[in-house]
Order: sequence, then C-alpha cells, then structure tokens
Amino acid sequence: MSRSYRVVTYGCQMNVHDSERIAGLLEGAGYVRATGSGTPDLVVFNTCAVRENADNRLYGNLGHLRPTKDRHPGMQIAVGGCLAQKDRGEIVRRAPWVDVVFGTHNIGSLPALLERARHNAAAEVEILESLEVFPSTLPTRRESTYAGWVSVSVGCNNTCTFCIVPSLRGREKDRRPGEILAEVEALAAEGVLEITLLGQNVNSYGAEFGDRYAFGKLLRACGQVAGLERVRFTSPHPKDFTDDVIAAMAQTPNVCHQLHMPLQSGSDAVLRAMRRSYRRERYLGILEKVRAAMPDAAITTDIIVGFPGETEADFQQTLDAVRRARFASAFTFQYSKRPGTPAAELPDQLPKQVVQERYDRLMAVVEEVTWAQNRRLVGERVEVLVAVGEGRKDERTGRMSGRARDGRLVHFATGELAAAIRPGDIVETVVTYAAPHHLNADGAPLSHRRTRAGDVWAAGHAPGAPKVLLGMPVVGAEAAVARDGATAASCSTS
Repeated sequence: MSRSYRVVTYGCQMNVHDSERIAGLLEGAGYVRATGSGTPDLVVFNTCAVRENADNRLYGNLGHLRPTKDRHPGMQIAVGGCLAQKDRGEIVRRAPWVDVVFGTHNIGSLPALLERARHNAAAEVEILESLEVFPSTLPTRRESTYAGWVSVSVGCNNTCTFCIVPSLRGREKDRRPGEILAEVEALAAEGVLEITLLGQNVNSYGAEFGDRYAFGKLLRACGQVAGLERVRFTSPHPKDFTDDVIAAMAQTPNVCHQLHMPLQSGSDAVLRAMRRSYRRERYLGILEKVRAAMPDAAITTDIIVGFPGETEADFQQTLDAVRRARFASAFTFQYSKRPGTPAAELPDQLPKQVVQERYDRLMAVVEEVTWAQNRRLVGERVEVLVAVGEGRKDERTGRMSGRARDGRLVHFATGELAAAIRPGDIVETVVTYAAPHHLNADGAPLSHRRTRAGDVWAAGHAPGAPKVLLGMPVVGAEAAVARDGATAASCSTS
C-alpha cells in the first residue's frame, strides 16, 4: 500500500518551487498526496530561516505533531530547507522524534534518507555544503495548471548584512539559457499560460558564464514561446538593473509590466549599513526609467523597518521614498535579528516598541500610497487570469478572483457566466472599486476565454476525478503551505 505525504512550506516562492520538487520526488518514489484531514504517513516541513518567527513556528508545529506520531508509530517527519541547513543537528536535539533532516543542496536525497531512517530506526541528518543536483533537473509535481515557477539560478553572491540566505543556499549558480527555455516551452505545451522566472538575484543571471545582458535576452526569448501569455520575474537587485531589461520588458508583449524590486530602506546611511550597493536616488532613477518606458507598470517592493542604528531622520527618508516611488504594494517587515548575520552584531539595536511604532506609521503611508494608485484604475478595462487560492468564490455575490497582467488582485463578478468560468480561464472586466490591496469589478465580464489550462483544471475536478491541489495552497500548519510573513523578495538578498 502506498504511503501518503503532506508538504508544509514556509517562506518564499523559491521554497514553494522547491516543495514542488519534493512532491515530485516523493510521488516518483511511490508516495501519494494525502487528502482530507487524515494523518499522513509522512509530513515534510520545507523551512525558511529569514525571520525569527519561522524558527518558532517550525518547532511549535513539530511539538504539536509529537502526540500524533506517538499514536502512529509508522509515521515519519522530515525537515528540509534553509532552517535545516542552518540548524542541522539542533533540530534532532530539540525534536528527537524527527526522522530526517536534509539541506537546501540535497533535496534529491530525501526518498533515500526516509528509507534509511525506516531501516535503521534512527534519525538521518544529511546537510551538504554545495549543490548536489540542480533542483530543476528533479521531477516536479506542479501546483497549478495555469502558472508555473521556473528557476533561472540558485544561490546569491551578495553580502547584505541582514540576510542569512547566501550562507545557506551558497553562491549563485546559473542554468544555461537552453535548459531554461526548454522548461518554459514544455510548460507552455502543457497549457501553462504564465511563468515566473525565479532567482535569489534574478537579474544578475548570466554573471557565471560572462554575459551581463543574459537576463534581458532570456526575457525576449520567452516572448517567442508559443502559447505563453504572461512572463514575470522575481526578485531583481537594483545594483544589477540595466536598461536592456527595461527595454525587453517594454518590447516583449508577453512580459508583464510588473516589477518587484526591494528598496529595503530610503536612507543612504541605512543602505550603507545594510551593505546594499545602491543608494536612494539610484533606486528611484530606475523607477523613473521603468515608468517612462511603461507608464502602466505596477511596482512593488520590500522594506525593512528598525534596522540597527536607524534614526527617526532615516525613517522619514524611507517614508518620503515610498511616497515618491508610488508603489502598487509593499511587503513591510520589522527587522529580525538573525544569529550568524553581521547585522546581529551591530550596535544600536532598536527597542521593540520603537520598531513597532515606526512599522505602524510605515503601514499607514504604504496604504495611503497603494490605495491612491489603485483608485487610478477605476473605470479601466483589465484582463484577469482566473485563479484558485486568491480568495474563495463568493456564493452570495458570485465573485471569483484572479490576477491582472500587472499582478494586482482582482475580485470580479461572474454574472451569467458563473458556471462557465474555470481557474485558468481569461476574463476581461472593468474595475468599479479600488481598495488598498485589491480591485473589485462588479459588472458582468466583458468577455470570457476558455483556455487549455482551464480544461485541465476542470478535468481534475470532475466528479470521480482524483483531486489535485492547484494554485497557491491554503494557509495553515496542516496545509500545503504555511506562510510566516516572508515573501520571495524578503527571502532573497535582492
């Protein structure tokens, strides 16, 4: 009888993509995905180490699982990802009921480690210091019929003082362009409409093989892939952002006019202490060039509040930069002291109450700015890729949800088309209301286009068909993904 599994993912898109690889490996080894509320034979935690609450949540969830495992002696628990790479044997010391600990460089070893742990009736801890197999060569269980992640590189060469990721994922390793395009073409051939190119520092792609313009070329090449309608990427670093990438975004029809580029701070003094190799005016100058080429571009960012030594004047410069940048949204974080990073040893660590008060003020300004940006779209026509996991279908109002081409979340009325629209389909509608974090379109859709991705989704959800989790999974420790406040960009050094 096949053993069942459940993967719990913390953190960034890179981790979500790694979890697709983990699921693919397990299913290739004969495991089946757990359904319903029953106890799986295997729970895998794919962890993040960026923020302190990621540690707390992992060990809390491991504690909650111990009684379950005591009642089910054959059950196994595995911990992988960045926190596993960092804590190593500490995980088994603190939670001796864990069976396997594996690192960011040896995902492919998981099935063998599980078998060895069962055979030896003892925990297996295997943490490699360098990449064993490039993750994209591993089998994958994709979470969506209509959108896919495609890794262009792993690791990072930057040395930001607040970030622990480079020491855990290693130096940047780039895939060859042909391998990336082959994966993109294969996804498009399966009906995938949207791909997101992933890298810890995606626009430094090509540095390893000596082509600083490789990323712009890659974007243009994606424009030649038949059936591919949307291309996104995350996360670029301002220091590596070149004009050819802006031109490729503007001139390649299927590259979305969306840019997520971390600011982190609007103060040059703080950026210097963070070891961010750009300054405020350089960052804002990139945004000016992007908007000159693409006036409709939606620009999002990451910001850290309360970095050691940040003064009130520094913080005011961040607020000013947010207003000038006119972000469509921002992921905001209170500085989290991480052992092993240079910032953890800096003087002038700020009191929690100061950081919280500044965070609250920043959130108010971000909401003011993003709401103003969204209100400009009222009355505009938008193309929406219908999604699952962006919000439940509202049976009372008949609304569904999806993403516009610029990445904004749109809740739209379905009208008489309610029964016909599936996740993966494309609708056009008109924005009638703007909130700080989403748009509403309350009129009937102007058009509805059925897609192959929608056909595949519908086939997987037909009566009697095996149920497949699609789109961004639900939140919770027992669900497929457990968000801890980190994002793709926050989990990178970008």
